[in-house]
Amino acid sequence: MRKAGHLLMIVLLAVALAACGSGKKDNEGSGNGANSTGAAGSNTEQSSGNAGQSEGSGDSGDSGQSYRIAISQIVEHPSLDATREGFLAALKDAGIEEGVNLTVDYNNAQGDPTNNLSIAQKIAADPNDLVLAIATPSAQAVAQHVKDVPVLFAAVTDPLGANLVDNLEAPSGNVTGASDTNPEAVRKLMDFIAEYLPDVKTVGIIINEGEQNAVVMAENAEQQLATHGIQTVRAAVANTSEVKQAAESLVGRADAFFITLDNTVVSGVDAIIQVANEHDIPFFSSDRDTVERGAFATVGFKYYDHGYQAGQMAVEILKNGKKPSELPVSFPDKLDFILNLKAAAEQNITVTDEMKAVVQDPANNIIE
Repeated sequence: MRKAGHLLMIVLLAVALAACGSGKKDNEGSGNGANSTGAAGSNTEQSSGNAGQSEGSGDSGDSGQSYRIAISQIVEHPSLDATREGFLAALKDAGIEEGVNLTVDYNNAQGDPTNNLSIAQKIAADPNDLVLAIATPSAQAVAQHVKDVPVLFAAVTDPLGANLVDNLEAPSGNVTGASDTNPEAVRKLMDFIAEYLPDVKTVGIIINEGEQNAVVMAENAEQQLATHGIQTVRAAVANTSEVKQAAESLVGRADAFFITLDNTVVSGVDAIIQVANEHDIPFFSSDRDTVERGAFATVGFKYYDHGYQAGQMAVEILKNGKKPSELPVSFPDKLDFILNLKAAAEQNITVTDEMKAVVQDPANNIIE
């Protein structure tokens, strides 16, 4: 009996130990199972994330090419702003749209030569597909520093004189663009003054002699006026704050005012309009925007259209693979007389039917 009891105790002890071992193993297995499930869940989420990223990358690649353009503009005024707007509109019409597949790095020098130079240097160091320089000082600075990407200019009066190109038909370097002058415009305007304002014997020109484009246009105007026996007198400015004083200095010395495509002077044009209106002095400009603001007349075009021309050249480069050397410098081709009748009344000018008849598109170019 005692042996049987001992055997029974041994059997019971063995069963108990087996049960304990089995329970511990089950718990460890459950723990490992939970960890495996957690890890598997994490790996699944990560895989889904990677898959999403791969799909996103694929979508980005399928969306087509994207572009980056830097713009350097010497100063803000209506003509130059309209040039920039027309440029971007031409790109948009060709499927290159800011915020969609186009990044624009817009820089304005605020008329400061130091800023202008710094902007050109910054643009040269950045990865751009194309650079647009608006106005002669900006174009000169950009052309000097940007050598490895295409450069377009706009609102430049004399690309040859500014040393931007060596040939208007086939520029040899990485620079071409749209000139905003047509010598015929100045001639026609000076002829208009001589024919319809016979009392004008002297024309005062407010000018920044430091702007190459202004000097070229002023010389052209002086030559054309001389053929009619009309004299000129210049009032020089170095910055926009001097424009009003220059205009006032011409009162009593000039029978009419004229300004060129002079960025410094155009930026202060409201002061000239004020002086002209106060003293009944006919005021002639070289751009439509100034006439819309209060000058009496010009022979010109819309700077928006001018910028659009430059934008079409950009499309040829970006989408069609053209080189700047393959694109001749373009010139305005929509010249017309533009008259502001309200300004005429302010400046004591009698506008005759003969004056109005010189306007080819009176619906758009006679401003009332």
